[in-house]
Amino acid sequence: TMGRKSTKGAKERKQRRKEENAKLSESQTKVDLANKLEDPMDLLQPFKKFERNGVSLTIECKHAKELDKDTQDFVFQLCKDNMQQLYEASDWGWNNREKRDELLEEKARHLIVRDEQGMPVAFVHFRFDIEIAEHVLYCYEIQLTAGVQRKGLGKFLMQILELMAYKTEMLKVMLTTFKHNEAGIKFFMDALKYEVDESSPGDYVYEKEFTYHILSKSIKQKSAVSKPASVSKTATEQTDKQANGVEVK
Repeated sequence: TMGRKSTKGAKERKQRRKEENAKLSESQTKVDLANKLEDPMDLLQPFKKFERNGVSLTIECKHAKELDKDTQDFVFQLCKDNMQQLYEASDWGWNNREKRDELLEEKARHLIVRDEQGMPVAFVHFRFDIEIAEHVLYCYEIQLTAGVQRKGLGKFLMQILELMAYKTEMLKVMLTTFKHNEAGIKFFMDALKYEVDESSPGDYVYEKEFTYHILSKSIKQKSAVSKPASVSKTATEQTDKQANGVEVK
């Protein structure tokens, strides 16, 4: 006789599916909670000002739909000015309407940086989302005007995203950068220690060439007991360093 077919494999597959579904459900819950926050910058009050290297700036967080027409236009135009050539040098190409729609989608949030006259000088487009069953903060764009570059502002804005991810219990901060964007690669991988994510495609997949990297940085959560005090201490130390003009590494 052939005997009875073992059900061990089927049970293991069922258990794996159950664990995967539970993990996805947890991720969705955390993303939903993060998306319900009216203003994530309320969690990071000391980071609403940037005063260093000859500039005095304020940082606010807005849903895309909350941006006035002038700020919407600024966000799109700065992105176009800084990125169009890089897009056109890739297989993605540049499309005005598609990029504007992406920047202003309902899920999009923006950090808007303004000078002392209230004029926007930089922005970050980010979202709380699920990437391959993991709850993450995804940075879509970080764009600075020439006048506020090389002053530590870019690092400061990325640190805000990382602390925001920490506060909302996201697993990673993720972003996409073109391989031919040498300044971007140097900034994210050398200065900020982002790494190529496991989800990033290789140079070639099925003979298709990929011109971008997906980068990420894992966000380590401390114990529930020590977490609030630790975050508060980090923010306080950052404010002290900022006031003293010390570059935060």
